[in-house]
Amino acid sequence: MTSSPTSPRPVRRLLGTGLAAALLLTACGGGDSGGGETGSAGGGEAAAPGGPLTFATGGTGGVYYPYGGGIANLLSSELQGTTVTVQETNASVDNMQLLASGQAQIAFALGDVVADAVNGENTFTEPLPICSLGNIYNNFTHVFTTADTGITTIEDLRGKRVSPGAVGSASEVTADRIMQAAGLDPQADIERAQLGVAETVAAIQDGTVDAGFWSGGLPTGAIVDLASSADLVLIPTGEYADAMAEQYGDYYFADEIPADTYEGQPEASPQVVSPNILVVRDDMDETLQQDITRTIFENQEQLLTVHPAAEELDPATADEVEFIETCPGAQAYFDSVS
Repeated sequence: MTSSPTSPRPVRRLLGTGLAAALLLTACGGGDSGGGETGSAGGGEAAAPGGPLTFATGGTGGVYYPYGGGIANLLSSELQGTTVTVQETNASVDNMQLLASGQAQIAFALGDVVADAVNGENTFTEPLPICSLGNIYNNFTHVFTTADTGITTIEDLRGKRVSPGAVGSASEVTADRIMQAAGLDPQADIERAQLGVAETVAAIQDGTVDAGFWSGGLPTGAIVDLASSADLVLIPTGEYADAMAEQYGDYYFADEIPADTYEGQPEASPQVVSPNILVVRDDMDETLQQDITRTIFENQEQLLTVHPAAEELDPATADEVEFIETCPGAQAYFDSVS
């Protein structure tokens, strides 16, 4: 990797799972943890086995942060001499930039953002030197509101106060593309409030935002909280998946949020879905790539105690990602178990 991170500092926002105490001992770092030297996307020294690593995750209201904390705790326990800290971020776009600068060595990112980073498109001015440790789980688009707003379709968002997601998040990228597919101008046709999922839920509850977008695993904690306090409405987006895939790439497809995933959701909700990729720089030591991949996929039961998204871990299909190269160390592991 480009540099070794500095000594981790305790996070200011603590994990809200039952494993919080254990994770904080070994897995959680501050917002600036793992800074080290920053440099260009192509420079620096590759990360070798052992030593401190920073894992760029997401906000505390989503899946990335608690699930990333569980993975960090697992790697710190199982890989001798390795300590992994988690960093709270605005998620995918931020995470790719942290990898490029050397401030993080491992990151979660959604498929559309990963493809942009590999190709040097949209947010990214040049291709980033990254590779995949595998497709970890699928992220489901949630367009959520409450029954009292009367919003039931994407078209109904016109003229409303909407949070497409935090700046620098995959949720924002996906939200804007969905609105465009539905015939809305995401800059002009809504009143934008760029908030993370937890902040969006709070804004819906206090009436300052009408609806929000979120792309994440099932269930998402912040939306669980909203469903428990109001009549949750999930707005369907699955009808736009084919058009988005044709325009942008095969990392968009349609699937359903199963019925009863959230309180007061009696029917399945068709949504745009995209794979969630575990990403590292392509100059990471291949032995370390293989060790990280093996440890995650061979400890599924432990990770299931952190988040249900671990149910989707499958080494037989994790390397089936067409828009980014699988890291050679990860590929060696997947080949060994195929």
